[in-house]
This record gives sequence, C-alpha cells and structure tokens, in this order.
Amino acid sequence: MSTQLEDPFYPMDRTPGCPLDLPVKLREIAKTAPVSRVRIWDGSRPWLITGYAEARQVLTDPRASSDQRLPGYTFAAPQAKAFHTRNRSMPTVDDPEHAYLRRMVTADFSNRKAQALRPVFQRTMDELVDAMLAAGNTADLFADLAVPMSSKAICEVLGVHHSEGERFAALGRIMAVPGSPDSVHARVVEDMRALLGSLVQQAHTEPGDGVIGHLVRASELSDEEIVATALLVMAAGHGATAHMTTLGTMALLTHPDQLELIRESRDPVFIANAVEELLRYLSVAHLGRRRVAKEDLEVGGVLIRKGEGIIVATDTANHDPQAFDGDPDALDLHRDARHHLAFGFGIHQCLGQQLSRVLLQVVFGTLYRRIPTLELAIPVDQISYKLDLAIYGVNELPVKW
Repeated sequence: MSTQLEDPFYPMDRTPGCPLDLPVKLREIAKTAPVSRVRIWDGSRPWLITGYAEARQVLTDPRASSDQRLPGYTFAAPQAKAFHTRNRSMPTVDDPEHAYLRRMVTADFSNRKAQALRPVFQRTMDELVDAMLAAGNTADLFADLAVPMSSKAICEVLGVHHSEGERFAALGRIMAVPGSPDSVHARVVEDMRALLGSLVQQAHTEPGDGVIGHLVRASELSDEEIVATALLVMAAGHGATAHMTTLGTMALLTHPDQLELIRESRDPVFIANAVEELLRYLSVAHLGRRRVAKEDLEVGGVLIRKGEGIIVATDTANHDPQAFDGDPDALDLHRDARHHLAFGFGIHQCLGQQLSRVLLQVVFGTLYRRIPTLELAIPVDQISYKLDLAIYGVNELPVKW
C-alpha cells in the first residue's frame, strides 16, 4: 500500500510539445494500476480510476455517490468547491433528487430536439464563417468562432432573448477563458446568476420556448432551482463545446491525413463518427468525474472504504487498449468510438450530449469545407494552455488561410 508521500499528485502535468497527449505519468499509472491512490490540492488521497471497465463500474454503482455534501467528496479545486456548494444541481446529487431534477428538462435535451436545432446551428455557423472570411485571412478561432458559436447555441437552448444575448455572450466568453483569475471568474458567475435570475422573472410573464420558459411553466421548481439548472447548462455546455472546437481543430491540423478525410467528406454518417472519435481522443473534461463511497465497494480488486473519495479519469479510460481497437493513443476517424466516456456514463452522464454532438457535427462538417486552406498561424509549441478549469482548453488559437 502506498503512503501519502509516495502518492503522485493529481492532475499530472502534460509533456511540453505534446499538448493533446495524456500526461506521461498518468499513462504509466493506467498501464500498471487501474485503481490507485493520488494526492490532490487539499491534501486528501482519493482513489484514481483509470481503466475503462473500472470507470464504467464506478459510474453505475449507486454506492459511489455524486453528493458533494458527503464527507470525503473530492472537489477538483477550491473554486469548484465554492461553485457547487452554492449551485446544488444534477451533477452533485443522487437519486431520487437527481432523477426528479433531470426529468424536468429531459425533453429539452432529447435527440429529437437536437436534430430540430441543426438548421439553426448550421445558419449560425455559416454566419460566423462568413464574418471571419470578410474580416481578412487570419482569425482567433477561439474568440471569433468557438465561443460565439457555443454561446449562441446555449442561448437558443435556454431561450435567452436576443436583447440579452450580447450580455450573455460577454459573460460566457470570460467564463470560458481558462486563465481567468479566481476573483474574476467568481464575479462573472455571480453576474451570470443575476442575469439568469432576471430571465426567470421575465419568463413568468413571457415564458418563451426554451429551458427557462419550460421550467417556469411547469411550476415544479423554485426560481432559485431554475437559475441553478440554467447555470449548470451554461457552465457545462458553453466551455466544453468551445474548447472541443479549438482542440478538435488543433488535432486535425496536426493530423493532415485525418483532416483530409473530414474536409472531403459529405457523408453525415462519417462526420458523426468522426465527432465521436474526436470526443474520445481529446476528452476535454480532464479533471475526472468525482465521487465518494457511501459504502465499501471493490473495484478492480481494490477495496474502497466508505467515506473515501474517488476520481474517475474518463480521459484515461478513453485511451484504454482493452476498450478500443487499434492504437487508442492515435487519432483514427474511422474508429468506432461510440462507447467512449467523454460524456460520462450511468445516470449522471451529460444531459446535453445530443445537443453537443449535433453542434460539433455542424462545426467540423462545415469549417474545413468552407475554409479548405485553414492552418495554424503560429507553431504548436507557442500556443498557450491552461489546466485550472475542469475543461481543458487554449487561451487562443490563431489561424490563417
């Protein structure tokens, strides 16, 4: 059994020059121990789950709780602890409370709803690309495409009126920037909460056709619970799709053979499969799914005691050679990767995954077709990354064509 001094610190640093690869130390741990101890920022020693089968087991075991109020729950960072303490919502509660909250919004995030929004997403994408092309032959793909695309999509889903859209987008841009200081991020979250609160108040007289209006009409949640749900949708969906857009583009631009496949394809089935592989390969939620044992449970032959914290490293599980054909550390757009864990697994899997899939299919199916000569404007080793948010991303992505 390892001691506290021997336990590696989590999260591990990525290797300079290999920004899309898993940290070397994490890969080494995954090869030898699918269940092992690590140290985290608060000095605690949770269990790290790196194997695919073990990850699925934990994420479906009701003894592994998502309730952040329980002793031993492992927060990703101090700001995450503050956020989730203030915003009790679906990811941090168990059934039956989780099932009750999820039932309120399931229809708004169904595949049918996502497909109905595809033309809206396509129109937005074309408008943003048109604006980039009209502005010249260079752009910051993060600020000029990824963030506004994600923000406009979230506005559509929530039912944010056009008059508040710019304010919503401005706050979303700051929330999506990995390097925002904690004080700035906390203030922006409070500003976003106030904006969503005003939208909830408006919805009592003008409900609109979005998540906020539907929840107000249902009259089953308090205004505070509706704000918390809307903030969850914003926080979970905005950054993830924005950073998947930029990191996905980086991955394709640095794998020209794969870029050519997606650029030349007009097959929606292939584009959809390519998105699944990009989700698996990148797994931008890089700080793990957090749990705490409500009872003793055995995972991978290791006994996890009641009250011990658990981190399910879904990014590492998505590179498990026992779960994926071929070399899982390689990007292969022909790979069947639909069983990846990028959206989690079990009852807490990402509510907005169908919307994210459709949005990313539109983005990756359009961008390289519309701008076939797209390339990075600076060397890969000059792109800056930040690891201090739950979603891995870049500060900016300069491109040219």
